Amino acid sequence: MGAKDIVTKDYMNDARVFADAFNYLIFDGNPVIDPSKLHEMDTTEIGMPYGEGKTRVTVQKFRDGLKYLTAMEDENGAYLLLGIENQSEIHYAMAVKNMVYDALQYASQVERAAKSHREEAKKQKSPIEVTGGDEKADVRVEAGEYLSGFYKGDRLVPVITLTLLFNPEPWDAPMSIYDMLSVRDPRILSFVPDYRINLIAPAQIREEDMEKFRSSLREVMLYIKYSKDREQLDRILESDPRFRNLDVEAAVVINRVTNSGLKISRKEKTVNMCQAVADMRKKERQEGRREGRQEGRQEGERKATARINKLNSILIAAQRFDDLKRATKDVSYQKELMEELLVDEE
Repeated sequence: MGAKDIVTKDYMNDARVFADAFNYLIFDGNPVIDPSKLHEMDTTEIGMPYGEGKTRVTVQKFRDGLKYLTAMEDENGAYLLLGIENQSEIHYAMAVKNMVYDALQYASQVERAAKSHREEAKKQKSPIEVTGGDEKADVRVEAGEYLSGFYKGDRLVPVITLTLLFNPEPWDAPMSIYDMLSVRDPRILSFVPDYRINLIAPAQIREEDMEKFRSSLREVMLYIKYSKDREQLDRILESDPRFRNLDVEAAVVINRVTNSGLKISRKEKTVNMCQAVADMRKKERQEGRREGRQEGRQEGERKATARINKLNSILIAAQRFDDLKRATKDVSYQKELMEELLVDEE
């Protein structure tokens, strides 16, 4: 996992930021999802959809973030599963990647339901009887329920996966499985389930819509959006007071994903981004002047060496070896010879 992936994952793990992203996506920025109702889940997705017994193939994937949202009226029941995939670069197979995550999560729910039914049967100390068996059995299920482990009354918890792009470039990758298919025949596509991705990409968010974010994710998306446009970036930094008191974790994300070279101390709780950018540009100017002076010195040295070599070549061609020998030791005499022989070089 790269440095950008680490900082974005840590940042999005904050329940306030996580909730803000999904409130933007689902509820148009309204604070419907309460961060306090979000609970961490294991981000490892494990499914075994292929084969039986020894031939069974295990599929394992790791999400960037996965939280379940408990219903406000029932603290014990999750009614929504929310997953985030952070991307520092555009992923051209994102639809397939997210589809696999969601499918594995649904498969995991089915497996948990089956396990729950088996454990319940053990508690009752009665074997599960398939319909058609002993009418007095305590636990009776239909054949389809028995085979799948998922009963007629069982229900799945919805899974929503969000792709969050930490990059100023417009998303030009496929937005769905259909976009990735070579077939366009509607007769065939009518039998192929589609899967679309849910995307937040700063380049495609209008500036006025940035106000729908209520956490520091607003400043992160806004800075990334204009990170390659110095004029626009200066405008928002100067006009937006929130950039003068930005959470340090948000500032670290901005610095890392945009390669801004800002000097940020994690010892502080907030960062004045306006000052940080100004300090960075001042340092760049100073380094630029130093580099310019160094390049000037190097160019001067190159020209001087070229003139000496030219003088030496003329003296050798004219067989003025005594002058050549003296010029190598006497700088003043060397200059006299240059004035005499390199008139066209002035």
